[in-house]
Amino acid sequence: MNRAILDIHVLQNVPPSNINRDDTGTPKTATYGGVRRARVSSQAWKRATRKAFEELLPTSELGQRTKKIVDAVADRIVELDSSVSQEAAVEMAAEVIKTAGIKVEVPGRKKKKDEEAKQESPESGYLMFLGRRQVDALAAIALRGSEGGDVEALKTHLKDKAHKAAAQRAVNSRHSVDIALFGRMVADSADLNVDAATQVAHAIATHATEIESDYYTAVDDRNREDESGAGMIGTIDFNSATLYRYAAVNVGELHRTLGAGVDLGETPSTPAQRAVRVFLDAFVNSIPSGKSNTFANLTRPTAVVVKLRDSRPVNFVTAFEEPVTLNEDGTGGYLRRSCEKLADHIHEVEAAYGVSDTDRTWVFCVGESARSLQDLGESVNLAELLDQVEAAVAARLAPGA
Repeated sequence: MNRAILDIHVLQNVPPSNINRDDTGTPKTATYGGVRRARVSSQAWKRATRKAFEELLPTSELGQRTKKIVDAVADRIVELDSSVSQEAAVEMAAEVIKTAGIKVEVPGRKKKKDEEAKQESPESGYLMFLGRRQVDALAAIALRGSEGGDVEALKTHLKDKAHKAAAQRAVNSRHSVDIALFGRMVADSADLNVDAATQVAHAIATHATEIESDYYTAVDDRNREDESGAGMIGTIDFNSATLYRYAAVNVGELHRTLGAGVDLGETPSTPAQRAVRVFLDAFVNSIPSGKSNTFANLTRPTAVVVKLRDSRPVNFVTAFEEPVTLNEDGTGGYLRRSCEKLADHIHEVEAAYGVSDTDRTWVFCVGESARSLQDLGESVNLAELLDQVEAAVAARLAPGA
């Protein structure tokens, strides 16, 4: 298989908003090209993308990131065998998880008075990313080894090398789509780490931005007519920007992590090509939800450029190192000029470095302002983009390709 890298470049207008804020409540920023820019962290957009997966994939193909992995496995044990008590299920789950190489212990936080009688379950010391299929496998091992709920029998069962290896295998195989894409780090056992197949850049404005502040008041509805003044006052910081967003998917790495298709009718490449399609769809359409009720800033991208290449990922943010500016009279907006600068930069980079005969480019644009990008590749709508990228990935992953 030839190396396959999928680059995704997005230009998106975001109106007054505060979708990703720092510890002071202020929208995040970055200095680039000597000027201050609006910034949305990669973590924020990855979280939004993962949430979008929930509408695109069945739960069985997704993971959950939590410290409460013992409770997750215990709940599944009880679902599979209702004769097992919750207390026994928690003990069984803790045993099989520790055998798999993950440390868990009862947290030392203070309890409230009404929680004194409630025994807390052990937790991992960090957020652990486990797929639903992996939770199912651990629960099945616990039930099989405990002979229906005997914790001591399970402990004896897991001392066997083969059974211990099975527990470790349960955590390190049949990875969910989100684990394969975004990776997993396990501090207790490097063998359980999963290399991320996806890189996501911090989104930044293509132009200089300023942070503004909205002063607001709220009136007490039960005030008498002779009462004046606000019941509450406050401020919310916000900015607005044309954002350049970028992500890259290492298709080969994704394929290796997910493995070959095993369900009836699946080809060996089906899991990877489906994951690429879902990621592309979710990344393009998602937006972090911070303060969205306050600002209703849920826009969609104006331009999406997707490249499938056999070399390394290429981020085209350099197009905006010199910030986009308005016309001399202060008119014109930033979006059209951002599209033009991106198109010019891509042409210049590809003229200088060359383009492989196997490279493919798709362009999805909305409106006249993005027309300058259309000659970069095949012009498509979103549905066509998803279909054609999935087909191209399947061709790259085909035996002998």
